[in-house]
Amino acid sequence: MAGTWDDASARAALLRLFEAGVRAADPLAVLAAHLPAPPKAGRVVVVGVGKAAAKMALAVEQAWPQVPLSGLVIAPHGADLPHPPARRRIPVRFASHPVPDAQGAAAAAEILAAVRGLSAGDLVLFLVSGGGSALSTLPAPGLTLDDLIAVNRELLRCGAPIDHMNCIRKHLSAFSGGRVAAAAHPAEVLTLAISDVPGDDPAVIASGPTVADPTTFAEARALVAHYRMRLPEAALRHLERAEEETPKPGDPRLAGAVLRMIATPMMALRAMAEEGRAMGLAPLVLGDALEGEARELGKALGGIALSCATHGVPVARPALLLSGGETTVTIEGAAGEGGRGTETLLGLALALNGAPGIWALCCDTDGIDGRSEAAGAIATPDTLARARALGRDPRVALAGHDSTGLFRALGDLVVTGPTLTNVNDVRALLIG
Repeated sequence: MAGTWDDASARAALLRLFEAGVRAADPLAVLAAHLPAPPKAGRVVVVGVGKAAAKMALAVEQAWPQVPLSGLVIAPHGADLPHPPARRRIPVRFASHPVPDAQGAAAAAEILAAVRGLSAGDLVLFLVSGGGSALSTLPAPGLTLDDLIAVNRELLRCGAPIDHMNCIRKHLSAFSGGRVAAAAHPAEVLTLAISDVPGDDPAVIASGPTVADPTTFAEARALVAHYRMRLPEAALRHLERAEEETPKPGDPRLAGAVLRMIATPMMALRAMAEEGRAMGLAPLVLGDALEGEARELGKALGGIALSCATHGVPVARPALLLSGGETTVTIEGAAGEGGRGTETLLGLALALNGAPGIWALCCDTDGIDGRSEAAGAIATPDTLARARALGRDPRVALAGHDSTGLFRALGDLVVTGPTLTNVNDVRALLIG
């Protein structure tokens, strides 16, 4: 089938693959199968945080139409259902992401209040997905929201991976790092999680509000020093005092806490691979946790694609290379309009240098790449030539972190709006 792909069919195939990955992580399709039987006598309190919160809450309401429910969930502004129900049994609060706001702090405090004072016969259903750390930013005693907003901005600037960022967040928080499960004791706590983190570590997803935290204040201080972070004095003093550690593995307050993964990056990639096979492609999943600097990962993926096209290694054309994971964009000085996905894609396009028969998509499954309106973009064999014809230098755009602006000018952004799920970035390279 080599040579049978043209630009239109390749673009359509890439979009179809992305849709298959997002569909595999849709709470309305996957959540109900993971619910237990509701308690016969106790209360059911449904709380949660994350980009998928509104749709996860709806999935619970649909699965348990006759069960009395209370609680609330926190979702990002703009991440509501397209047609929300007239009456919600599980209210949805909205907050800012990635920079925290007062609405998120107030809603996080409301969640803690909702789970306190329960009995052993009650059930807390905690719905968690990516983005929850910023949405539920509740300062530890002695800190202010402004302190944590400054910390969050520094975390986003420094280029640290998500597990390092969350270690610091947990030790400045009154909500994350197992504190919600501890507050709910002795009630049963069931966490249903949609993973957006490498390795699907539940302690990292939204900073693990219901999961024991193995990290320490000492580790948080070491990370601040390693990344040379400029934190507010109050935050530095709090880390130095180390007065109240997060609940650790073996803490009896977390003995009744159980977690189930309902959607993960690998599940999405497997669904995309199955869709690729249906198109006559030979899929190869390179991994679900490819990390590193975005442009450098793009260069590496381009090299693998060229090897497939030239040598048939590691897979012969027509081939499909799939990967997932959260890259890093380290910004120094002024920056244009970029995102992890589009920066990876532009690095990839430059590595391919117009090689024929290779198309690529890099998108965030939540529908938002960075702060742009797009989920990501598509690169084609003539991406560089078309950019230069418009008077845009792709290398200058990459150096200035203006990848989204370049792909917008080419008309190659993928715009879906919020998908109300999140299993991190996915990348698909079609080698025809």
